[in-house]
Amino acid sequence: MLFGSIGYLNLLLFQVFLKKHISHNASKMSFNYNRAVPSTINKAFKNRSIHAAFISSVESRKCKCTGLGIIAHKKVYSVLLLKGKNQTDPASATSNRLAKVLDLQGKVLIGDAALKHYLDGGEGIDLAEAWHDKTGLPFVFARLCYNKHGESIQKLARTFAITKTKIPQYILKCEAKKRGITPKQLTWYLEHIHYELDWKAKRSLKLFLKKNI
Repeated sequence: MLFGSIGYLNLLLFQVFLKKHISHNASKMSFNYNRAVPSTINKAFKNRSIHAAFISSVESRKCKCTGLGIIAHKKVYSVLLLKGKNQTDPASATSNRLAKVLDLQGKVLIGDAALKHYLDGGEGIDLAEAWHDKTGLPFVFARLCYNKHGESIQKLARTFAITKTKIPQYILKCEAKKRGITPKQLTWYLEHIHYELDWKAKRSLKLFLKKNI
C-alpha cells in the first residue's frame, strides 16, 4: 500500500501517528514514498501511482474518502492571499479555487511558506477566515481518500480519530528548524489544524463543491 504525503506541517501529527502505529514491513506501506505538494499528490492519486492520500478537497468530489480531512475552524495561517495582481500558487488546487469563489484578488500563497510569511509579520488575507466570515463555517482544504485497500484506510482513519498523538520534542525541533520557526510556533500552528469532518465541515465542503461545479 502506497501513501502519498503532503509535505507540509499541517500533516505532521498524522505522519507521527503513522510512524507510531504502523509497521511498514508488515503492512507494506511506505508513507514517504510520495512526499510532495498538493497538486502533485492529486495527480499521483488520479494516476493510481499511490493508493491513498490527503488530496485537495476540490478534487475529491468523485473519490472514495474517509471522515478525515485538513480543516480550519476559522484562521489557518498557512493559506494566504497577498496584495498584488492575481497569481495562483502552482502547489495548490483548493486554495486557488477558494480565492476565486470568494472573489478576492491577489497572489495565493500556501503551506509552510505562507506560515513563515505570517510569523515574520507579513500581511495577507487568511482565506479560511474569509470563508468563515462569509459562511460561518469551517473550511475543508483536503480529504483522506483512497482508490485501493479501502477497509484498511477506513480503519486507519478511525484509529487516528480516537488516538491522542503527541509529537516528540526532537521531531518538533527538527521540523521547526527546517522551516526557520520555533517549536513553540509550530505547536501553536497545529492547534489550528483539525482533522475530523463534523457536520459543519461536511456542510461547508458540500457548499464549496457546489460553487465549483
